[in-house]
Amino acid sequence: MKLMPFRLPQLGKRAFASTIAGAALAASLAAPVPVAAQGDLLVAPTRVILDGRRGTEVILSNIGSEEATYRISLVLRRMNASGTLVEVSPDEANELEEAALSMVRYAPRRIVLPPGQPQAVRIAARPSTDLPDGEYRAHMSFQSIPKAAPLTEQGSNPEGVSLRLIPIYGVTIPIIIRHGEVAATVALANPRVTTDVNGSLFHLDMQRSGESSTYGELRVLKQGSDEPIYMARGVAIYPELDERQIAYPVTAEQAALMSGPVRVEFREMPEKGGALIASVDTVMG
Repeated sequence: MKLMPFRLPQLGKRAFASTIAGAALAASLAAPVPVAAQGDLLVAPTRVILDGRRGTEVILSNIGSEEATYRISLVLRRMNASGTLVEVSPDEANELEEAALSMVRYAPRRIVLPPGQPQAVRIAARPSTDLPDGEYRAHMSFQSIPKAAPLTEQGSNPEGVSLRLIPIYGVTIPIIIRHGEVAATVALANPRVTTDVNGSLFHLDMQRSGESSTYGELRVLKQGSDEPIYMARGVAIYPELDERQIAYPVTAEQAALMSGPVRVEFREMPEKGGALIASVDTVMG
């Protein structure tokens, strides 16, 4: 599979500063750009879609009080039927995953972030000329690199060993490459609420067909009302799945309101226009 020549996108100084400032402001306000956070690291956006023609940027921001170092790498994840992303080793990669790893380019691969100082990671994809149409996906990992712990004086026992566990924080976001003509359709089925000693869960079967993933917002409404009883943002179904079983916690009040005639909708995210993707009308008891 022959790769096309590659050059990361470059921004002028003014445009670069404007991009960082805008994303940092969005991260601080939690809207409209989705933001992932772990430890003292903010990452925006939380999902990247590339078409192989134009690159983009992801903004990292250190909201802690100390300088932090992060390692940036590509990893593989697959979604199971419950929506959990499971780690995949390079040895287990299929052809789509191998192609995704080979075509994604990014820089830098290590970042030192002072407190309150955002920085951009440039990302692009260069598909081969003979790449089949389809959706290809890798995940970008931003992992903290702990500072070396200073040597401390030993206690009265000179041969004693002291262990200190240092948590390593990280954020992982999908990098999706859509090449050629791809599309997907979604159907919703069997919405229901279950309740046990641990609380209530809203269940829904989401069925997907086509070549691409889907991503959006789930809403439960009383029929005839525009005000959601319940809403879940950032719900995805990746191409490796034909069906995903949703099971999200709901409050006792929300569970009670879902009893009776309701409408369940799956819509594009508001920042993408909020168009209706799929819906189902039902009576829940």
